[in-house]
Amino acid sequence: MIHVQRLTKTYADLRRGEFVALDHVSFDAYPGQIYGLLGPNGAGKTTALRILSTVLQPTDGTAEINGCDVVRQPSLVRRQIGFMSANTGVYDRMTAWEMVEYFGRLYGLQDEPLRARMEELFERLQMNEIRDVLGAKMSTGMKQKVSIARAIVHDPPVVIFDEPTSGLDVLVARALLATVAELKTQGKCIVFSTHIMTEVEKLCDRIAIIHRGSLLAEGTLTELRERHQEHDLEELFFQLISRHDEQRRLDAAVC
Repeated sequence: MIHVQRLTKTYADLRRGEFVALDHVSFDAYPGQIYGLLGPNGAGKTTALRILSTVLQPTDGTAEINGCDVVRQPSLVRRQIGFMSANTGVYDRMTAWEMVEYFGRLYGLQDEPLRARMEELFERLQMNEIRDVLGAKMSTGMKQKVSIARAIVHDPPVVIFDEPTSGLDVLVARALLATVAELKTQGKCIVFSTHIMTEVEKLCDRIAIIHRGSLLAEGTLTELRERHQEHDLEELFFQLISRHDEQRRLDAAVC
């Protein structure tokens, strides 16, 4: 599971002073659950996920992956997670098989277990036809499949998706979302970051709406609709953001 408590990240800005990318964000995500981080670009979603994946360190607060602290036990955390973003970063001169194998070895998998795991993944993700295709010759859909395979080759209990469908066509995006849903059925704890409402409605068991680094609302879709008396998620989303921005303006005027 994932336990995030009052997670905060600030940066020094020479023009604006201190910039708050994350402001005391707290949430929990559990096995067999897809936890959605919904927010516009620049909301702080990627900052939160980079902290969870040990790429960034928080300014304050704590985050744990399966009981491992992201600051004090980063190597243990990395063994527990798979991370995938819209930026596939596929190597041009490596084949699909070579790339997944390379990442498997980075995770310490031995020859026979790694080969068995790769055979399983290539079959499940329908990648056998691209085993020997070089990264430079792959379509966007092929690259996304390779990115998923290398993210989960070590069979991590926690999988993090950072806006993975950004820039994809409808067919490729649909296939990727189906894979995310399948990972849930395997008992994975999944964090799914997006700004696309329909993805949240189709996939997510719980949702955190984030804007300007603050968590504005959290709960199931049903809970959020009842709490805010608004059935349409898009309208609910814009209402929360508008109220938050208006309050910021009022606070700034008082100061």
